[in-house]
Amino acid sequence: MDNVVARQLTAATPESARHLHGLVGGTPVLWVGAPLAAAGKGFWAKLEGFNPGGMKDRPALHMVRRAAARGELAPGARIVESTSGTLGLGLALAGLVYRHPVTVVTDPGLEPIVARMLAAYGAEVDLVAEPHEVGGWQQARRERVAELLAAEPGAWCPDQYGNPDNVEGYESLALELIEQLGSVDVLVCAVGTGGHSAGVARVLRRFNPELTLIGVDTIASTIFGQPAGRRLMRGLGSSIHPRNVDYAAFDEIHWVAPAEAVWACRTLAATHHASGGWSVGAVALVAGWAARTRGAEVQIAAVFPDGPQRYFDTVYNDAFCAEHGLLDGDPPCAPEEIAYPTERVVSCWTRCTTVLDPGFES
Repeated sequence: MDNVVARQLTAATPESARHLHGLVGGTPVLWVGAPLAAAGKGFWAKLEGFNPGGMKDRPALHMVRRAAARGELAPGARIVESTSGTLGLGLALAGLVYRHPVTVVTDPGLEPIVARMLAAYGAEVDLVAEPHEVGGWQQARRERVAELLAAEPGAWCPDQYGNPDNVEGYESLALELIEQLGSVDVLVCAVGTGGHSAGVARVLRRFNPELTLIGVDTIASTIFGQPAGRRLMRGLGSSIHPRNVDYAAFDEIHWVAPAEAVWACRTLAATHHASGGWSVGAVALVAGWAARTRGAEVQIAAVFPDGPQRYFDTVYNDAFCAEHGLLDGDPPCAPEEIAYPTERVVSCWTRCTTVLDPGFES
């Protein structure tokens, strides 16, 4: 075989993994065009569902590694954390890699397939029964984490909501985007703990200080100043104000409703054979709009945090979607606009270019 051809084949072959952590990273990007975007326009989707457990495998490994290096996490000590699912999968992987038992504290909204896989991976699943009257399921989970930490001396909590290592854990994702795309002008990210939007944007702005960051939240989330309420979508949104949300980094925010995210998820699956869950649908909807409203020369990247598998009984279940009225109405075309985050309570896709820290404002 010609040496040049051999080198090309080697470069095109995925790296073999002798260790579990070698499975994380190197995820592909996919061009997404019509019908999410207009003809001739589109955005690049970073498909983090190609990681074993999704996007949060990256910060899970990083937080555990850094805590051990600082002496905060002793060899063999238990890891305890609150999660709606994806970080739990990442911590289960980190527990196997670094030999720590893992307890994930979650709530009844966790999909059964995720709960079963967490148990299969060796993690203990601790379920809270009732939401906190103010802070919802997240606050209830955090209080249960505190109880478990007090009961087991030496146990450690990553605290994904406020740990700066959570933010730093996404540096690899940002550098991969630069390597794959060359430059990024607009970044679209879902916002939950605030880790990946802050971490990826921070690195991308080293290469392009003029980067536009668009945050995507769910209705009934308090992150950007709306009142917290019952939320059907998991993986984005919050009933608390995570410290890792970098409010100053955002140029605009969008709130998306469940029916709109379902439409985008199913449209992606039917037209691009790539999809995911609630966060993916919401991000794709907004990124497609961003592509339609900007010039074709603008390079737009969107982070798809996971794949579709865990949502087979929600987003991709006709009975579930019909029960919650998620298949009614016309496809969403453009967001409504508000001038200020607290102007009114939003119930559908809505955009705001005024971004404030509601925790600071209060």
